Amino acid sequence: MATPATATPVLSIVAPCYNEEESLPEFYRRTTKTCVALNLPYEIVLVNDGSRDRTWELMQALARLDPCLVCVNLSRNHGHQLALSAGLSVCRGERILVIDADLQDPPELLPEMLRVMDDGIDVVYGQRRRRAGESLFKRASAALFYRVLGQLTSVPIPADTGDFRLMSRRVLDILLNMPERHRFIRGMVSWIGFRQEPLHYDRDPRYAGETKYPLRKMWNLGVDAVTAFSVKPLQAAGVLGLLSILGGVGLLLATLITWVAGGEGALWLGLFAFLAVLGGVQLLGLGIVGEYLGRLHENSRQRPLFLIESIRRFVPSASEHVGIDASPASVGEPINNDPIAA
Repeated sequence: MATPATATPVLSIVAPCYNEEESLPEFYRRTTKTCVALNLPYEIVLVNDGSRDRTWELMQALARLDPCLVCVNLSRNHGHQLALSAGLSVCRGERILVIDADLQDPPELLPEMLRVMDDGIDVVYGQRRRRAGESLFKRASAALFYRVLGQLTSVPIPADTGDFRLMSRRVLDILLNMPERHRFIRGMVSWIGFRQEPLHYDRDPRYAGETKYPLRKMWNLGVDAVTAFSVKPLQAAGVLGLLSILGGVGLLLATLITWVAGGEGALWLGLFAFLAVLGGVQLLGLGIVGEYLGRLHENSRQRPLFLIESIRRFVPSASEHVGIDASPASVGEPINNDPIAA
């Protein structure tokens, strides 16, 4: 059943896309098939995060054929978490599925997630049992990341989870009012609370293309997660400083004993070692403090989290004219809403 374009959707599916021209048609086909079978008013919100391939052109071509499709084009590449935030600010559904367009997380799990939510659950998050098609290094580093994060944060963030989850509207409204710029959305959703339940599944390999989370981006996401939900690194810097002082005192005592025993050269060696340790600890502490201060500085500027270049929501009229409804996003700021010719 195709949903009338004017109907308020019960369900929104939000998918950020970056260079996904190979996966997008299959993602659209599978997701639409799943939504139609539910027989609910729905919308699919696709966010183009500054793709350099034909992702945006494909989105518009699909939207010309389907009034249930909403296409959001960002002004540039903002990164996965901000692109996802842009899509969430545009969607209108009472239940919102967050999913990536690479088909590692199967849209066919949506009916089961809806059934879990029917029991009064506010968030149903996908928790991976297995991760097919990923290297041993990525699986091991991801496992280590979640274990370390669990030890550092006071908010329990479920292990082996991504952003793949179904949320209620009240959770989303709270999420959209959280102003931080360096966003770790799965952690922010955990912080909100309410009733949250896992849905265990086996993650598929990418349908096509290459991962959009290389080591550098994984590292940056990890730093965002730790600095957003824990002050323990700041406390650790103080502990390291204390340990370096104790170590330096121990080295001075050892070199003093050696000097008294006649080994003059050991005194200078010990002093150099102490200074090296002390300097390293100071630089590490400054780096940790700098990460927190940098985030405070960026948040204090209060710039928009993202800029939306245009929102394409094609609505055929009775005369088969193709128009557009480009309503402003609640967090971003659309700057060009010219209609596209049919």
